[in-house]
Amino acid sequence: MLTDNRTIVHFDLDSFFVSVERLVNSKLNGKPIIIGGTSDRGVVASCSYEARNFGVHSAMSMKFARILCNDAIIIRGDMELYSKYSKLVTEIITEKSPLYEKASIDEHYIDITGMDRFFGNYQWSKELRKSIIDNTGLPISFGLSVNKTVSKIATGESKPNGELQILPENVKPFLFPLSIKKIPMIGKKSYKLLRSMGVFNIKTLSMIPPEMMEKVMGKNGILIWEKANGIDNTPVRSYSERKSISTERTFDKDTIDIIKLKQKLITMVEKVAYQLRKQQKLTACVTVKIRYSNYDTHTLQKHIPYTAFDHILLKVVLELFDKLYQRRMLIRLIGVRLSSLVHGSQQLNMFEDTPEMTGLYMAMDNMRKRFGEQSVKRAVGVK
Repeated sequence: MLTDNRTIVHFDLDSFFVSVERLVNSKLNGKPIIIGGTSDRGVVASCSYEARNFGVHSAMSMKFARILCNDAIIIRGDMELYSKYSKLVTEIITEKSPLYEKASIDEHYIDITGMDRFFGNYQWSKELRKSIIDNTGLPISFGLSVNKTVSKIATGESKPNGELQILPENVKPFLFPLSIKKIPMIGKKSYKLLRSMGVFNIKTLSMIPPEMMEKVMGKNGILIWEKANGIDNTPVRSYSERKSISTERTFDKDTIDIIKLKQKLITMVEKVAYQLRKQQKLTACVTVKIRYSNYDTHTLQKHIPYTAFDHILLKVVLELFDKLYQRRMLIRLIGVRLSSLVHGSQQLNMFEDTPEMTGLYMAMDNMRKRFGEQSVKRAVGVK
């Protein structure tokens, strides 16, 4: 039995990066587009539906994508431009929605439970979608149902540029014929494991005893079983309440040593950026804080394109510190805070021509997971 009596709508921008590029250059309309690193060693970050028809998909090597679709137009990604339009969509949703969660750079969940007393939920969602399209020019789809999982799957089925409502009594008839690939949480490994068990569609998955799912897949097995049965009690978490990631350091002795201060800032950025990547989040706002010996406290912040990379954040933090530290008084405390957080795979790293930087971060993060957060540091951040 479904325990969910909520009404959740999931909005997802269609081929977001491609749509933004077409918005600024209408000559790209109707043509196969691939966005990512432009050399053969690059990786596909996003592609148009025209390119997908040739078998191109995200995370594929650019070299192989060119072979599959040699007429494709290759574009290096512009995260600053995409961040701008992402924030514009969020502003529209903020103005009109009672409670929303920005789940990633291109998707939002909105809890509109109880609004049907005043508006038709489906009509309200249609009007919001129209408002987003009219004000941004971007195509967007939505799914409306009883919880996040069903709404997200419905959005996927409504694409491109569509809308779909799944009423409570239709949840299982809607889900059961679909491939298990449609369930959030089922990645390549889970898919291969379930296929090896003879599980192809959601109906078969829903009939496996939950105890067996837990035995085979651990705690995630229970969650996947619940999703297959249309159960998901995960709340929509208010975007305005989303926590930031921060760190501060109070010095034993107040200091004016610029080299020491910047070394500490570098260490702090490495710490918060690693926490960001570990939580699979991106930040769009950086704040630096200093407290002088007389306890005067000052902060300065900067909005940036979404990122989770040390080398980008370091540049911003040091720039803010240089602007902030003007009084040349002894400093008692410094701090760094990352806010405006969203979940997101690091698609932006695919805009690079070579995978070395991504590989370097993965290697460093793996060492930190194994040997502790202090096991890898930049030499410039060490005394």
